[in-house]
Amino acid sequence: MAALFTKFFSQAFTIFLMILPALFSKTNAGVIVVYWGQNAGEGSLTNTCNTGKYRVVNIGFLSKFGNGRRPQINLSGHCNPASNGCQGVRAGIKNCQRKGIKVLLSIGGGAGNYGLSSDADANSVAVYLWNNFLGGQSNSRPLGSAVLDGIDFNIEKGGPHYAALARRLSDYSKRGKKVYLSAAPQCPFPDQYLNGALSTGLFDYVWVQFYNNPQCQFTTSNPNAFRDSWNKWTSIKAGQFFVGLPASRQAADSGFVNPNDLKNQVFPFVKGSPKYGGVMLYDKFNDDKSGYSSQIRGSV
Repeated sequence: MAALFTKFFSQAFTIFLMILPALFSKTNAGVIVVYWGQNAGEGSLTNTCNTGKYRVVNIGFLSKFGNGRRPQINLSGHCNPASNGCQGVRAGIKNCQRKGIKVLLSIGGGAGNYGLSSDADANSVAVYLWNNFLGGQSNSRPLGSAVLDGIDFNIEKGGPHYAALARRLSDYSKRGKKVYLSAAPQCPFPDQYLNGALSTGLFDYVWVQFYNNPQCQFTTSNPNAFRDSWNKWTSIKAGQFFVGLPASRQAADSGFVNPNDLKNQVFPFVKGSPKYGGVMLYDKFNDDKSGYSSQIRGSV
């Protein structure tokens, strides 16, 4: 009997040692998020998700909304929303979702005409987003019948009322399907436009833009500036945090991180946070040109 027990224990311990590395690797494994929609040369949304590289795709951008403006989506060169030409994107959205990839609508962006004049205005925009992109009903859904997974706040202008927008959108989760909320603040902490919204604690994902901001982006000569910013961001209440980076040197004025530096210096640090979620890349077009995601994919 003792010999049988010893044999059983030995086999069980051997199996445990075999699966231990896999269990450990999942504790800090991240995913890659990408922005799509601002360059027709990046290919279709269907092809984007068929690469298998990305777990979240942000469709950018709803670049006109708020303060009485008629909301308008801008998918530069992909389609013409004025003639309902973007409704065909629904096939790509549904393809991504069948693969378990979340698809969010990104509102705002670096250019555009948007902003919220009041909390009431924010509520009106939330109703529009619900009825035209999420689980509501409208006869003029710009992306057709597909129901997106949530809204990404890529806000670079426009007043203090985004907290009200976040609260109203979050309330829609009570109707059944969860409405995911994400944000793309600039790395200087706190963000000038998103601090109020992020202070609600309602955001599932925060991809901090560690580019075009020399004071807090990563450099090998001064890694502490990045680390200090990352620590500040991960101190707020949110689900997961991502290192936002340009996918090529051409994608931003500054902030490009050599893939080897990312793997050897950035990842070992950021993976120390239990809130680490992965990497956000801007954007699919530049990722195609550089192959950045393929170079880091095995290490994220």
